[in-house]
Amino acid sequence: MLTLIRHRNRPRSKAGRVAYGKCRRLRGSKEAALYQARVETGVGIAPGDDDSGDWRAAALSHAQIIGEPRQRILQRAHSLREKYDSWRFEMGEKLDRIDLAPNLAEDIGSTHWLRGMATMVGLAALALSFWPSFNPLQAAPAQVLDETAREEFRSQAIMPLALGADSGSRMGATALVADLPSAPERPQVQLVATLVQGDSFERMLRRAGVGADDADRVVQLVSGAIPLGEIESGTQLDITLGRRSEAGATRPLEEMEFRARFDLALAIQRSESGNLALVRKPIRVDDTPLRIRGTVGSSLYRSARAAGAPASAVQQYLKAVGDYGDLDQVLRASDTFDMIVTYRRAATGERQAGELLYAGVERGGEAKTQLMRWGKDSRFYEASGVGEERSGLMRPVPGAVGSRFGMRRHPILGYRRMHSGLDYRAGYGTPIRAVTDGRVLSAGRAGGCGIAVKLSHGSGLQTRYCHMSRMAVNAGQSVRRGQVIGYVGSTGLSTGAHLHYEMYRNGRAIDPASVRYVTRAQLAGEELARFRARLAQIKTIETGAALEDLVKLPAEEEAPQREIDKLATRQAKHIGG
Repeated sequence: MLTLIRHRNRPRSKAGRVAYGKCRRLRGSKEAALYQARVETGVGIAPGDDDSGDWRAAALSHAQIIGEPRQRILQRAHSLREKYDSWRFEMGEKLDRIDLAPNLAEDIGSTHWLRGMATMVGLAALALSFWPSFNPLQAAPAQVLDETAREEFRSQAIMPLALGADSGSRMGATALVADLPSAPERPQVQLVATLVQGDSFERMLRRAGVGADDADRVVQLVSGAIPLGEIESGTQLDITLGRRSEAGATRPLEEMEFRARFDLALAIQRSESGNLALVRKPIRVDDTPLRIRGTVGSSLYRSARAAGAPASAVQQYLKAVGDYGDLDQVLRASDTFDMIVTYRRAATGERQAGELLYAGVERGGEAKTQLMRWGKDSRFYEASGVGEERSGLMRPVPGAVGSRFGMRRHPILGYRRMHSGLDYRAGYGTPIRAVTDGRVLSAGRAGGCGIAVKLSHGSGLQTRYCHMSRMAVNAGQSVRRGQVIGYVGSTGLSTGAHLHYEMYRNGRAIDPASVRYVTRAQLAGEELARFRARLAQIKTIETGAALEDLVKLPAEEEAPQREIDKLATRQAKHIGG
């Protein structure tokens, strides 16, 4: 790059001095170097004796560039076009010097950098201002119909009675039209009544509109076929009421049908003589248990549910295996779970899952855990006939221990005395659970203990739970491990809601935190033989066999109600014959 900045290189000609002055104004920029190069090479500079040359830059040949230096003068702009080009050139040079989009990775924090950051922020704000809206597009409005067009459409339409049936052409009343003395009512009323929890069968019939005499007769007939207490809440009854005998009278019961049990449906029908009669409709039910197997994977619950196991069965499986041992150690992702659940299939298509019968875990093709429900207490036993709870005592409440076993100053009495138990922090009303199986020795007020429950667990071991707000068991009742026996309160000598938990061995108070034991049950003799035979039998059930639908017998086929279905049935019989 040539330069004319130094004083010793100042040109002596008039054109050189003009170029030198302009170069001084453009010193330090790329435009100055470019302008100086034009002066030295003659680009944009015409000979002094020729006034017709173009003042703007022109391409020169190599010979002209390296030729003999000669005197140059700066050509001035005279015409409007030349002035416009000159102004545009100068404005372009000024904008180039401004540099609105500099490199933000250089000179961070300088004025040059801050101007570039402001440019970027402004452009981003401008782009965001043109951001499109996500509001739904407005569709074309529906066709506007006047009253005349609506009446025309209504006259050609057919509306059902349930929607008012206000279609068809209308005619004005004539002298032949006579007013009815009363509005006619329907000859029959069909409705559905539901037996809710805590309601009686008779009250439910009365609310549905059944008369007192008919309701009493229905209760008498149904109670003769099944105890009314066995009808589950939520049972729906299809009721049909007939025509009234006179205005204001109660509609008579024509027909009623409901599912009394899973295997029995009952119907009440009025005979031609006017008496109500009971019709029993037994339903064929298959009691084959449901067996489900699969890989544990990352989640046993999700894997079992995906295999078709009911949610209640999965929860029972987890509890049974968890009582046997630590789930993280008993179950691995590569293990195979095996569960068998009581299952009932009705010929009408309904299904009912019951309690878990068998819980097994296989590892490497061998049975690692085999637990089967057995006995009147429905306890799970191992394949060897041993029932065991290896997880020890349960915590009676989920709270932390606030005061431990030993001597302390009583917060109410004010003197030191023996604190023969553990105090658990728990909110008012928190359920209190039995730490293991046992029998209720006493339940009620116990002096400073307030409302208390005392349990006996055998082998001289007893536990007591004090300061309850209310109890959930009675004296002499048997309880299972984890069963709710009461709720946290602040009765007796208590400063706030908490649980005081005591443990006794042979009548002497001991520290509950020092005791950890298991409950064992051993089968032997003939009962052990029956247990093993039942275990071998139940393991022969095929996986998923109970999920198939029962094949309906000819007597269970329902008669078609529609004429088109009757026609199809006759055609099928004709083709089959």
